[in-house]
Amino acid sequence: MSAANKKAICFYFQVHQPFRLKRYRFFDIGHDHYYYDDYTNESIMRKVADRCYLPANKIILDLINKHKGKFKVTFSISGLAINQFRLYAPEVLDSFRELAETGMVEFLAETNSHSLVALKSRSEFERQVEKHMENLKEYIGVVPTSFRNTELIYSDTIGSWVADMGFKSTLTEGAKHVLGWKSPNFMYCNSINPRLKLLLRNFVLSDDIAFRFSNREWNEWPLTADKYSSWVNKLANGSELLNIFLDYETFGEHNGKESGIFDFLTNMPTAVIKKTPFRFMTPSEIADTLQPVSAISIPSPISWADEERDITAWLGNELQNAALDKLYSLAGKVNKCEDKLIRKDWEYLQASDHFYYMATKFFSDGAVHAYFNPYETPYDAFMNYMNVLSDFELRLKKYFPDTAEQDQIFKLGSQIIEKDMLIEKQVFEIQRLSRKVGKTAPAKKTAVKTATKPEKKTGEKTVTKAAAKKTTVKNTAVSGTKSAIKKSSKTK
Repeated sequence: MSAANKKAICFYFQVHQPFRLKRYRFFDIGHDHYYYDDYTNESIMRKVADRCYLPANKIILDLINKHKGKFKVTFSISGLAINQFRLYAPEVLDSFRELAETGMVEFLAETNSHSLVALKSRSEFERQVEKHMENLKEYIGVVPTSFRNTELIYSDTIGSWVADMGFKSTLTEGAKHVLGWKSPNFMYCNSINPRLKLLLRNFVLSDDIAFRFSNREWNEWPLTADKYSSWVNKLANGSELLNIFLDYETFGEHNGKESGIFDFLTNMPTAVIKKTPFRFMTPSEIADTLQPVSAISIPSPISWADEERDITAWLGNELQNAALDKLYSLAGKVNKCEDKLIRKDWEYLQASDHFYYMATKFFSDGAVHAYFNPYETPYDAFMNYMNVLSDFELRLKKYFPDTAEQDQIFKLGSQIIEKDMLIEKQVFEIQRLSRKVGKTAPAKKTAVKTATKPEKKTGEKTVTKAAAKKTTVKNTAVSGTKSAIKKSSKTK
């Protein structure tokens, strides 16, 4: 690529499926040591494999062969997804290996468990990344040189760890509250260790495909390859790099085949190559080709989730924080334990999905959090997970018994968790009642007004004072309910 034509476009896809937990009751603790819903896990994997992974991989392979070095893509595949492919869909693993052999696909390193460990422990973080690199080498046949953290979670500190591990670049979100006036359409570097290059997601171009493609109310629907390439071309004068980062399930799962998403995937690369100055590149190539325009400071962790682009999707309430703290309080014992089943469960229980299911963000992002969520409420998710974690801890205690003092601390911690859970449940109930009162209050007033009208059919005189008194009593009751809810909310 000549100096005058250093414009890159990076298409990156995240591939992940967690091992979902079965319904695990309090009375199962100490008796049942198998935690997973095999039927659900296999069913979802087979469905997504048939609808997304296999057809999308076939299209990408055909595009790579067609464009002869001009079309390149990037994947990150969690260690848990690799294990599920091995169990339920080995042909998917074969198709990813075939893509790797073309030399036109880069596979990124990440935490093996698709975990939140970067928010808790550097040593455990590095251990998981190394385990993931071993899995990529064994099952895909590649050695990664660039990185992406779980859900693109990133901060200056996490970036410095990634740099110290020798990676060239890492991917994260082009969050508005971080960028300010800056554009995500350039390459930046870590503020602590400038050797690490940062690729920031263009969330507008990414979400046009991921979230708006099937929305018939969107003023740009339907989205075609030519229309999309024209948007890309318009950004050429003021941009060097366009990062389009998506869940791979965007193709065929989130947007069904009938939406035209596979036709878009088939035609879009050709349109971009022919009609724009941008060239498809992988993160490591971009890090070697472009120069960062500046360092960018991100002191608090960001992610690509929800409108806030922060970590509240996983650590936004007391339930999530209590569960994560409890999980990583066991890390020391687990690392001393050589039991293979304990180590396997430790990997599976760290998946960020377990904490995502506990989110109480019911408003703008509620629909997103409900996707593939096996629980009816966040409290069901919390109780189920904590029951499993309690049994897991009992198994660990057989290898590493606690002292009397540690037992007392554990009991106190359990009491605090129970109280926090009760408080959160009451807050949720208050919010639900508040919304219910808000919806029903106008209807009650209308009904009362209708009741106060004289009934001319009977010819009898209506006692309007009595009806008015009823109206006053009903309105007072509604007002009193609202006041009680407000007072209760303030107390919480």
